[in-house]
Amino acid sequence: MPASPSTARAINDRLALRLLQQDGPLTATQLKNLTGLSRPTVADLVERLQEAGLVHVVGESGSQRRGPNARLYGIVADRAYLAALDVRTDGVAVAVADLLGVTRAEASLPVEEGTKTRPAVERAVAMVERAARGAGAASLHSVAVGAPGLIDPVSGELRDTAGLPAWHRELVKELQRRLPATVVVENETNLAAVAEHRAGAALGRDTFALFWLGHGVGAAVMLDGVLRRGASGGAGEIGFLPVPGTSGIPSALHCDGGFHSLVGSVAVRELAAGHGIATGGAAGQGGTGGGAEREQDPAAAFAVRAALADGSGRGEAFLSALADRVALGAASVVAVLDPGCVVLAGEVGRAGGEVLAALVEERLARLSPLPTEVRAGTLGGGAVLRGAVLAARDAAQDALFAPAL
Repeated sequence: MPASPSTARAINDRLALRLLQQDGPLTATQLKNLTGLSRPTVADLVERLQEAGLVHVVGESGSQRRGPNARLYGIVADRAYLAALDVRTDGVAVAVADLLGVTRAEASLPVEEGTKTRPAVERAVAMVERAARGAGAASLHSVAVGAPGLIDPVSGELRDTAGLPAWHRELVKELQRRLPATVVVENETNLAAVAEHRAGAALGRDTFALFWLGHGVGAAVMLDGVLRRGASGGAGEIGFLPVPGTSGIPSALHCDGGFHSLVGSVAVRELAAGHGIATGGAAGQGGTGGGAEREQDPAAAFAVRAALADGSGRGEAFLSALADRVALGAASVVAVLDPGCVVLAGEVGRAGGEVLAALVEERLARLSPLPTEVRAGTLGGGAVLRGAVLAARDAAQDALFAPAL
């Protein structure tokens, strides 16, 4: 049965908005060519979107003015403001962006170990509110929070996880209570995968697995362009993956003895020291796994960069041993998912770059019959915050573009 006129208009409007978001600004002629719609239909939808306050004229195409056909239409960027939070065990970072995803303000707040829950939460929320004011936002439309641990796939709530501070859960609740905004929570490694998929190493790959190598270790799985979170929200908790070469096996309460014990930052630092490679920085504390960190624990990344710059065989030996370890976990994931591509993200993955990626790929070819490309992440520790901005923007667009559905 053909769509009703109102449904057809809604579909056309949303298509135009998405094109303006992705490729804009555009002229009416460009919209006509991209959508395949007639010129009168495009003229009508542009008028509707302007009246709704979603689209406006931002200039003219060409070097000379040529009338209405030369008008460039774009999304009204300040139609909504968004906030993205990267919540770590030792602090919070926030970015406030407009509807186009352009960052208007940034701030960060360290939270020392032992800080009581209430003061930590109050300071973090106050920081978000100050950043919003600094961006010129009267209010926030959508907020996306990237946090370590498990996110309940049904309720969307951050679950209790051993080893994480209590203020994490309370911060999310307080943001929901205090801000007139939609607040969404996502596992931080998943957000890193979103960022690498749209603007980083996984651009052009709709199916891949991302390994976060940082203070902790985690993975994200994207199949056919969709994040796969698992039945309990725990897909990708590879820090708990039993692998050979550790002193024990992991438990339900802690990932010691799992893959984390081989490639977490403390393990990488110790491996480097054993090969005579300087680590620099401060070693991070052991975690519960699944940890995408900002550039807060540079010791492991420093060691990888030092090994790459080392003129002796020590650097090669260290990188070879590290690649052996990474490949063990990657081979298990590849055997189950066959993603065709693995992205080594986080500060260690970025520091290792193409050299470490090539070493891991070569070892994977020996361990698995499934052809797998290994790429180095390009966004480093900032991938979580970048992914949170994208998630907040998606939430705002879904709500604001809803009248066009």
